[in-house]
Amino acid sequence: MTLLDRLGVRLPIFQAPMAGVSTPEMAAAVSNAGGLGGIAVGATDAAGAAVMIDAVRARTDRPFNVNVFVHATPVADAAREAAWLEALSPLFAEFGAETPSSLRAIYRSFADDAAMQALLIEAAPTVVSFHFGLPGAEAIAALKAAGCVLLATATSLEEARAIQVAGIDGVVAQGWEAGGHRGVFDPDAPDDRLGTMALTRLLVERTTLPVIAAGGIMDGRGVRAALDLGAVAAQLGTAFIACPESAADGFYRAALASEAAEHTAMTRVISGRPARCLANRFTKWDAEPHPPVPAYPIAYDAGKTLNAAARTRGDGGFGAQWAGQGAALARSLPAADLVAALAREMEETA
Repeated sequence: MTLLDRLGVRLPIFQAPMAGVSTPEMAAAVSNAGGLGGIAVGATDAAGAAVMIDAVRARTDRPFNVNVFVHATPVADAAREAAWLEALSPLFAEFGAETPSSLRAIYRSFADDAAMQALLIEAAPTVVSFHFGLPGAEAIAALKAAGCVLLATATSLEEARAIQVAGIDGVVAQGWEAGGHRGVFDPDAPDDRLGTMALTRLLVERTTLPVIAAGGIMDGRGVRAALDLGAVAAQLGTAFIACPESAADGFYRAALASEAAEHTAMTRVISGRPARCLANRFTKWDAEPHPPVPAYPIAYDAGKTLNAAARTRGDGGFGAQWAGQGAALARSLPAADLVAALAREMEETA
């Protein structure tokens, strides 16, 4: 039985679960259209996740994916954080805002969140996926016992082998082209920056896991290319940002429709982890000398606060406008229409 058969999904089109962008409305629309919709709950707590899961289930009886962050527990460094805030202080001043006096870890890792683990075991969505790493064996076993199919992101063969050993059911091969946060287990380790094509073939040949290709895929031709490489499906994120069901704000949508979409940049300054973003004022500031970035998600506390201050003055250039290298190909279609277009394009190139 293939992974898609096991999931009960008709099309090899997975909508990436993007924190802050994907919504229950989007996930349900994609699932109802025959793909696999997804929501991300890493930026909320168990109560918030329960509301989101219920909202998807109110709109579809089809399978969907619930994604969690499994980052290492951040280690606070008061001196590093103070230096970071000092470096950002001229930007806060530009927008008439007071520089924060301290920073905090705004997200809990799934590995440290017993309440979130209990919720997902009880809710048992068809798919639970992990980003930034893997939880402990006990949590994995409990989710599998609840009937969840488990996926995890890998950016290298080493990470994929760890995913296979842990008993995960499938691997998302995230290429360097992908928008949003790199799924690297250790953001401070050397990164070979493998592209989607090379990584997908590598994982197909060197692991026994079903592979979902992710990164830079924007249309049905890209989906077909991923399948030709041996992937069982393609995961698209940036392709769905311009959909009306997306939670992307006006600044984000305007940037995606602008020349900025042709110049994405990998940066740590927004959140503390490497992530691919539309070129904006924050990515340009990153090119200037600055102190070491605090740990994820402590640095994100500063990034979000600065973005909020800038937005009050009409400047959207400090947002987390995550996007992959194919961003200029984004289409403003309802999610269901986009899935239909992807399926049609995929079949036309079969």
